[in-house]
Amino acid sequence: MNSTYTSASGVTMVELLTVLSITAILLGLGLPQFRELHERWQILQTTRSLESTLTLARSLAIQRGGNIGMRKNNTTAQGCQNASTNQEWGCGWFIYADTNSNGSWNVNEPKLHEVTLNGSVNVMHTSGGNNIRFDRFGMASGLNAKGFTLTPATTGISSPAIQTLCMSSGGRIRLINDSSCPKK
Repeated sequence: MNSTYTSASGVTMVELLTVLSITAILLGLGLPQFRELHERWQILQTTRSLESTLTLARSLAIQRGGNIGMRKNNTTAQGCQNASTNQEWGCGWFIYADTNSNGSWNVNEPKLHEVTLNGSVNVMHTSGGNNIRFDRFGMASGLNAKGFTLTPATTGISSPAIQTLCMSSGGRIRLINDSSCPKK
């Protein structure tokens, strides 16, 4: 007797469960490293943005004969809450023309460049307050170097992704993988 049968193509339930189990194990092993990689990328991106903004502020001060300031954003439209103290710059910053030469920004003074952050990175201005002034030589206000420590908002200072931007009053910028600028 000849019997003809058609073979079913597809995947059995056992094969499907095996593939799902292996996928779950691989994801469980890989996700912590991916989170750390993502945190490092966010910190690096924010650090480079801060570095380029400081360089731009210095250049504008030299070009315009001084009276350029850089100030932190207090909050952003995205609802960022990382700016409750003078040292917290986690909502972003902007460069402005200090037209009245009083050293602080008012709403009548034009913003020349602005960076807004969503709150995923903590930015602490470790050596100053909410404002930096640049004179006609491009030198930052104050006698001390400026330091900014950047950490992920979720893990904070214990994260291996921590980065510190150190800027001398003359404008030299260095990036270090530590929580504070070295004392000279």
